[in-house]
Amino acid sequence: MTQHTSRHYEQELQALKEKILLLGGKVEEMIASAMKSLLNRDPDLARRVIASDREVDAAELDSDHLCLSLLALRQPAASDLRFIATALKIVTDLERIGDLAVNIAERSIELNEEPPLKPYIDIPRMATAASSMVGRALDAFVRRDPVLAREVLGSDSAVDQLNVQLFRELLTYMIEEPRNVTRALRITFIAKYLERIADHATNIAQMVIFMCEGRDVRHPAAQEGEAEEF
Repeated sequence: MTQHTSRHYEQELQALKEKILLLGGKVEEMIASAMKSLLNRDPDLARRVIASDREVDAAELDSDHLCLSLLALRQPAASDLRFIATALKIVTDLERIGDLAVNIAERSIELNEEPPLKPYIDIPRMATAASSMVGRALDAFVRRDPVLAREVLGSDSAVDQLNVQLFRELLTYMIEEPRNVTRALRITFIAKYLERIADHATNIAQMVIFMCEGRDVRHPAAQEGEAEEF
């Protein structure tokens, strides 16, 4: 981060970074706990994940207020402006990741009321991959590392492939036995939530590239012929 003449301004920027990291750590913990509640058939843990969503919402509002205060009072430019703009976007993605962890916990409670449909194999793999993407995207943000951010972008396809593979497998369960439909659909929903978590991690990585390089790498086809650097 660029050094500033105002020490208080520097402290505010550092505080913003720390708030984002705390929020990121919280949503990573929520993903892990939601998955543990599913694999260990632990509805109490799932309920704690659901209850923790309030903390994430409060942290999002707190970070947003600090971003808006910095924009209004400090009138940042260049790299500082990109940093604050990135922070605003990242906070939104992290809050939505928290919502998806809650969704996983809710489906976990439902699934734990019935006998297991099948051993969980691909779902834990998806969760590990998606959570890793979130962690690495946040590391890229902290380090201001566009190379690491691009590695996160390259990881998204593996999660997508696992999602498709699991859907096909669950489809056969539903076709072979109609009584499996409800449980199979709930597992499909969890896979979709994990795929969406990976998408939000991708969004964070894209914003890190923007922060570091001033280059918007979202929707490249829509930007042909347009200026991409800021």
